[in-house]
Amino acid sequence: MPPVFAHGRLRLYLLKLLDEAPRHGYEVIRLLEERFQGLYAPSAGTVYPRLAKLEAEGLVTHATEGGRKVYSITDAGRAELADRGGELADLEVEIRDSVTELAAEIRDDVRGAAGDLRREMRAAASASATRVEDESWKAAKEDLRKARQEWKEQARRAKDESRRAREEAQQARRQAKEAQERAREEVQRIAGQLQEQFARSGGVLGSLAGAWLGGAPAAGSADASAADGDGDAGRASEWAADLAATGDPARDLDRLLDRFRDEVRDAARDRGVTSAQVAEARRHLEAACGRLGTTFGARS
Repeated sequence: MPPVFAHGRLRLYLLKLLDEAPRHGYEVIRLLEERFQGLYAPSAGTVYPRLAKLEAEGLVTHATEGGRKVYSITDAGRAELADRGGELADLEVEIRDSVTELAAEIRDDVRGAAGDLRREMRAAASASATRVEDESWKAAKEDLRKARQEWKEQARRAKDESRRAREEAQQARRQAKEAQERAREEVQRIAGQLQEQFARSGGVLGSLAGAWLGGAPAAGSADASAADGDGDAGRASEWAADLAATGDPARDLDRLLDRFRDEVRDAARDRGVTSAQVAEARRHLEAACGRLGTTFGARS
């Protein structure tokens, strides 16, 4: 029997099944068997190790319910599905072709068995041409009738499955295309928000955002802040306004530094960074470190 899944494709299809709904391992095996119309069913030794590997990679997670592990896809798993939408559509086509090929093999086997049976019946008829048709002859004819009926049923199921697989593949392509469009729009929206936020952020973050996003330093950047002097202390900053004070200054400072690091890292990752921009960032950070050191020294 030809391989049903190419290398790495079963892993992708397991993510698709878990994206539809959380499932335990036995349910995944049963669903695969149903989608192949009973022509293929993976073993537990094939499915469970792959689920464990997906969990180790952070693409799925599990919870124990009734003594069973119920697997669910993570955001990282959904991101991989979105990135491989076109490959998933191709996989649906491959599954359809695999079902068709398996059905064709069954049809050929049935056809060959029917041919052998006909030849045996003809030989038996030739050897007993002078005898009256007996019960064994009737049974042979009944076997041939059943074989023909079974072949017709197998052919009908193969045709129906091929049609369903073709429709599912077309739908998967449409969904993959829509997902790619939504992802592109989301990336553009987030990039716009980052640019707008960096433009408002001021200080060192504004300077770094201007350098990495390819624009001029934002108004209120480190250079502008240095020119303004201590006048900045009286101006309320909108940056990180969503981080409410916890009552613990040290913790509040850690949260601000985490926000600063994440936003700068995201900007560099999304836009790219050059050696010149790293050098410029170092100068801004050095200036900011000096100013903050002065600030904390004054308060001590």
